[in-house]
Amino acid sequence: MYDSLHPKSAHRPIGAMSARAVLSSALGPNGSSHIQTLRSDGPLVLRKSNPKGSEPLTHRRPDVARVALAAGTAGPLGGDDYALDVQVGAGSTMVLQEVSAMLILPGLEGAKSQMSITVRVEAGATFVWLAEPIIAAHRCNHRHDVRVALASDARMISREETLLGRHGEPAGDLTSRLRVTRDGAPLYDQQVAFGPARDGWNGAAVLDRNRAVGSVIAVDPGWTEAPPPAHPYHETAALTPLAGPGVAIGAVATDSLSLRRLLMRGVNELGPPWAI
Repeated sequence: MYDSLHPKSAHRPIGAMSARAVLSSALGPNGSSHIQTLRSDGPLVLRKSNPKGSEPLTHRRPDVARVALAAGTAGPLGGDDYALDVQVGAGSTMVLQEVSAMLILPGLEGAKSQMSITVRVEAGATFVWLAEPIIAAHRCNHRHDVRVALASDARMISREETLLGRHGEPAGDLTSRLRVTRDGAPLYDQQVAFGPARDGWNGAAVLDRNRAVGSVIAVDPGWTEAPPPAHPYHETAALTPLAGPGVAIGAVATDSLSLRRLLMRGVNELGPPWAI
């Protein structure tokens, strides 16, 4: 919603935007999943959708609830504050897609933008989140925070990709954190920070000449006793088991297309029903 509808914050520049979107799914009596709540405003646009392409776990099944997230405006820009709440109801299956990449742009006087995403995946539910890249444009200042809470028997696969700057430009400042809990216990927690305000991120020990970085987190209660083994399947990509029934697939690459190929190669290493 536009700031003109709300009291001004002393820490937010004039023209900055605040938006919240809420999404939930439920399992119907016929065994199919459906969207129960679909609310969005301003820059965040949620719409029911059809399969966008190949899908791990769900494989374009017609009984799955699918939603696409699109940007209603450019940005976020510096000073903007976005929030998305997702609830995957017990026994249901949801696929969250994104229509296009999210381009993070600078705002007035270096103001920081932020996006907070909270996901709850209830008992017996499955969540497939195929995010498009976040592009940290030159001079942006952004924080991206994602929290996922899984029930003990929930399944999930999520993909995140970051491009550090548009073609031919330096990266802006970006801090991104992903936290995943399972049955209330920590399963995965990683924070990364890039850009001119940080030191060492573009050194040989971190990204070197690469400007695309991403990960896939897959969780399956069937892996409780024996998760997939560690596998460095490329010189800049590896599959690593978590301390729980999950794996983290991480990769860096010179460009977006190469990064996507590396990440999905890692997903295919998991075999059925994950492979696409």
